[in-house]
Amino acid sequence: MNLNSILNNDKIFYVLNLSSCDKLLEKMIWRPKMKREFAVIGLGRFGGSICHELSLEGMDVLAIDINEQKINEYKNIASHAVIADATDETILTDLGIESIDHVIVAIGENIQASILTTVILTDLGVKKITVKAQNDYHEKILKRIGADHVVHPERDMGKRLAHSLISSNILDYLELSDEHSMVEVKAGKNLVGRTLIELDIRAQYGCNVVAIKRGKQMNVSPSAEDKLREDDVLVVIGADLDIHKFEKDLVI
Repeated sequence: MNLNSILNNDKIFYVLNLSSCDKLLEKMIWRPKMKREFAVIGLGRFGGSICHELSLEGMDVLAIDINEQKINEYKNIASHAVIADATDETILTDLGIESIDHVIVAIGENIQASILTTVILTDLGVKKITVKAQNDYHEKILKRIGADHVVHPERDMGKRLAHSLISSNILDYLELSDEHSMVEVKAGKNLVGRTLIELDIRAQYGCNVVAIKRGKQMNVSPSAEDKLREDDVLVVIGADLDIHKFEKDLVI
């Protein structure tokens, strides 16, 4: 029975040592299979965090890393744990990686391994591929070779932290695209007591208030007549330049 047939029989395994195509599985631990299937390649802080959160959400997660110590850390977290070289197409084929719903390539500093793994996944016809990029040039290459989504966790976290440092009223920041973002801002003195129609944020700044948090309540269809209260949180979407102007005039 090869590794692919094991997966297809809805069983889950933990490979203690797999160095190349010619090495046999030495030990397996069986567990039941979940519904959705994800694979996380690279179990550094970023990949490990994704693996942990997906597992908490009840997803079926195949964790892959070339480092046995990393696999040992996640053997009781991921559904499947495999020591393997993701740049080896034969191994990925034996793992049945092409049948996984979504593969996340979270390889750390080794850009060459990240690119080669992405090429292999694309050639194997993986449905959805998300890859961690080290820089903008890396991102361009990844997009050209078939990555569906490219993320910059360090850069994105830096932007979020910078926005929160500018003002205590800026609670969170999320980049939606290269030019558009979403920001959560606490209603300060320039907003409290005023209605959305008075502020006319859409006309004045080109931004949209898509929701207002009030305590534990989330209003996803805020009325233009409702007066904003102290500690209300506005969820605002818009172009980066427009959001910057909105923050400068009404939030900071």
